[in-house]
Amino acid sequence: MKKHYRKENDCLNCGTVLQGKFCHNCGQENLEMKESFGHMLNHAISDYFHFDYQFFHTLKPLFLKPGHLTNEYLAGRRAQYLHPVKMYIFISLVFFVFFFQGNKHENQKVKDEKRSEQKANSKDNTATNKGIYSNLDLTLEQKKAISEKLKAYLPDTIDKEINADIEKGSPKAKVSKTDNDSGFTFYGDDNVDKFSTYDEYLANQAKLSDKDRDNMLERYLIKKNYDWKNQGKNAKEVLTEGLKHNAPKMMFLLLPLFALILKIAFWKNHKLYVEHIIYAIHLHCYIFLFLTVIILLNMLLPDSWGTVTNILQAAANFTIIWYIYRSLRVVYNRSRWRTVSKIIGVSIMYTLGFSLSAFIILVITAITSV
Repeated sequence: MKKHYRKENDCLNCGTVLQGKFCHNCGQENLEMKESFGHMLNHAISDYFHFDYQFFHTLKPLFLKPGHLTNEYLAGRRAQYLHPVKMYIFISLVFFVFFFQGNKHENQKVKDEKRSEQKANSKDNTATNKGIYSNLDLTLEQKKAISEKLKAYLPDTIDKEINADIEKGSPKAKVSKTDNDSGFTFYGDDNVDKFSTYDEYLANQAKLSDKDRDNMLERYLIKKNYDWKNQGKNAKEVLTEGLKHNAPKMMFLLLPLFALILKIAFWKNHKLYVEHIIYAIHLHCYIFLFLTVIILLNMLLPDSWGTVTNILQAAANFTIIWYIYRSLRVVYNRSRWRTVSKIIGVSIMYTLGFSLSAFIILVITAITSV
């Protein structure tokens, strides 16, 4: 559909006198404002496919030529490629949606496996009981009497064993029953198991000496644990949800930190800080997009293909490591072994920064969550 341009040569956005169809001051196109619905729809579709063209045109060097896209952008050849920040926001949103969806899929698989195992154990126990009874010449009334005695006897025995373990300080007594059976524990789980309410916990604290009492932060975290329990939640659910909401923000804030690490590691290259940020954005975009593809494949593969999934994961890890190595060589022009040593140092620093950021988010979530 043909565009309708204004006859006047003044820019409606900034008032600059025009010398063509676009304003050289602000970049606005000198289009006729009183346009039909068809023209308006055409412009919207054109803008969409312009983004679409840039995005797919950017994917080829991003995937197939490590470091090439960064060098192109830094050399000023940018019009045909998507802006790095715009690309990062779009790709990261897609990645985190599939990442947490993939985790739900994996958790469901684990739950299904546990249910199947429990059913199998239940059948085995039933078969065992039948086998015991089948070897004895007992009447139905005698079998019922034995069953009732076993039900009354076994719990008492188990309770005695658990109490003995608690008195001896056995590790079995320290296992938390507050959260699910995933092995996840949170500070104060033992108090929640020991005292039914927070007031009972405070009453017990009042009986202790000053040096044996919990400090203010510890009491606050324990109170949070009781609050979550009263709402039918547990610490794992609350902290996982908080991490899910804040992970995209955390990763975006880690980009400047990663660029600073690169600035320090490759200071002899005399690159500007913003140049390191561009490389950091392109690298994260590749990793997020590549991992999104891997997550989708894992979700599509049957559960019985466990070996294929493991091979796929190992190949993905190797591919990412190779991509980082190759892109660093292309952008920073260092020797092979010098690049490898830089990768090791940068990885250690970035892992520390990532771990610290994740810990801070978990603490903030634990303190601020209702």
